[in-house]
Amino acid sequence: MQKNKPILPPQTIGIIGGGQLGRMMAIAAKYMGYKITVLDPTPDCPTAQVADHHVVAAYDDMEAIKQLCDQSDVVTYEFENVDLHAAAYIEKQGKLPQGAYALEVTQNREKEKQLMKDAGLPIPDFTIVTSGEACEKALQNFTYPCVIKTCRGGYDGKGQLKLTSEADIKEAIAFAEKNKHCIIEQWVAFEKEISVLFTRSRSGEISFFPISENDHKDHILYKTTVPANISHQVMEKAYAAAEILAEKMNIVGTFAIEMFVDGDEIYLNEMAPRPHNSGHYTIEACNISQFSQHIRAICGLPLIDIQLLQQAVMINVLGEDMDTVLRALSQSKSGFVHLYGKDEAKAKRKMGHITFIAPSDKTMKTQLQHFEEAKQ
Repeated sequence: MQKNKPILPPQTIGIIGGGQLGRMMAIAAKYMGYKITVLDPTPDCPTAQVADHHVVAAYDDMEAIKQLCDQSDVVTYEFENVDLHAAAYIEKQGKLPQGAYALEVTQNREKEKQLMKDAGLPIPDFTIVTSGEACEKALQNFTYPCVIKTCRGGYDGKGQLKLTSEADIKEAIAFAEKNKHCIIEQWVAFEKEISVLFTRSRSGEISFFPISENDHKDHILYKTTVPANISHQVMEKAYAAAEILAEKMNIVGTFAIEMFVDGDEIYLNEMAPRPHNSGHYTIEACNISQFSQHIRAICGLPLIDIQLLQQAVMINVLGEDMDTVLRALSQSKSGFVHLYGKDEAKAKRKMGHITFIAPSDKTMKTQLQHFEEAKQ
């Protein structure tokens, strides 16, 4: 890939990861006329169902990575736990405009928090521990509640433990002893969580999506509301923090940052170097989705100015919700249902999402109420 030469249809986009984010990237790219090759170990994975080619192999299989690279004009990924050796190889071939650095940082909570700290951004106090003994000593400098997390892996609340009192120290020590490389963070008392999503082009142009407000159930994102109910001051702080990180990390593509809001203060939590669950509302509620804008960025096309067309509420569909959602789908005339083509509806597994858009609060409330009634 020549540095300034755009990738144009019908050239091929390679995607590492075959889940729902890869699927929605692929659908956006197919609309534009691109071909898709996906690398994923699971046959008939969600992305493979809409792709032109499927390399069935492990993510760290270098022969498969080379095959993906050979078949693709540009490569992207749908999750951050991409093998760094593989990412470095693709970057060396000039086919990974997102680069390996954003992956290296977001795969490791220590590097992520240290980068935010070095950039002077607001974050909770934290310390790194590598043993049970170090954990016990470090906790003497924290007040309760606080949280201990693994530095690598973990999502939707996995790989972390909230400590509410000294009675939890023993469990925290065992957690640190088992996982070794951990981060302890001071718990932030916050009013709400927001997501800041943006897309940055290869030339450094940044376009911001409207900030979304997130509600969780059992550590899993349940509902996203747009626009977020935040002050103009919080909005400006959030966008400014995101822009600092975007420049510092030389981001290309769509990127998400979760932040906590307390009054007019923000605290940065975690980052995702790819489209994000809280940005699914953009498919119907904006003039361009986070996925289409991502494809434009990695292919070297100019970004489209973003507009919020109507307010939106996005609700995740988990495995245990499937029967009631399908029942509602056959009876309700509101709500855009997206199901991801996963083979088995397991509890807590993200099977799809529903987006409601409306011109007013009153209409939105009516739509949500009708949909809930249709589920009965």
